[in-house]
Amino acid sequence: SANCAAAMIVLNSAVAHQLRLFKEEVDKKIQAGESKEKAIIRVLKKYIKESKPIRFDGNGYSDEWKAEAAARGLDCETSTPVIFDAYIKPASVEMFSAVGVMNAVELAARNEVKWEMYTKKIQIEARVMGDLALNHILPVATRYQALLLDTVCKIKEVFPPEEAAMSSKDMEIIRKIARHTLSIQEMVATMVNARKLANKIEGERAKAIAYHDTVAPMLDEIRYHIDKLELMVDNQMWPLPKYREM
Repeated sequence: SANCAAAMIVLNSAVAHQLRLFKEEVDKKIQAGESKEKAIIRVLKKYIKESKPIRFDGNGYSDEWKAEAAARGLDCETSTPVIFDAYIKPASVEMFSAVGVMNAVELAARNEVKWEMYTKKIQIEARVMGDLALNHILPVATRYQALLLDTVCKIKEVFPPEEAAMSSKDMEIIRKIARHTLSIQEMVATMVNARKLANKIEGERAKAIAYHDTVAPMLDEIRYHIDKLELMVDNQMWPLPKYREM
């Protein structure tokens, strides 16, 4: 669903800007008396040395790369709202302005939209997650838990104590369901409260960062417990497609 246009604008602008700088440097050397070929080779050699830190053909998504990038002095920021700051750094503004793509005002305006869009997306995801968890997952999990409890009670009524121990596995599942459902309830409440606090923040950047730092992490934590319930609850009762079905 991600549109590549934004990335292409940055890449094409950077290439255009660099080609302009390249020509300016080559022209200066030619004017100083060097031949065209020698001037080009000297500038290229300089660029090859300068670009060494960003040349990497390994796994750029791994934790190892984060450590390697830090060692190379590269930006390792992972917070999406904070990453957007790169658009309005002086060097970025200078680059976009130099090639006539966007000026400082346009970049700032676009960033406001980016921060607002990020906030809206996390907000929608959090609301959907809360609805799914409370109105779809928990009712089914507790219903299955009730069936197991009923089964355990009937086993204890019918079988003598030494044979009723066969229900121990069901009791273990019942306890696990109870722990996961309680965690989901608590985390959804925490997530809703975090969203309310974030919504009171005025600036779009600060609000987006608050959503990233306090709301977004809850999505993964809630999902963890739902994934555990998915493995335990009766397949016919589970209201959503399971991972193995997808």
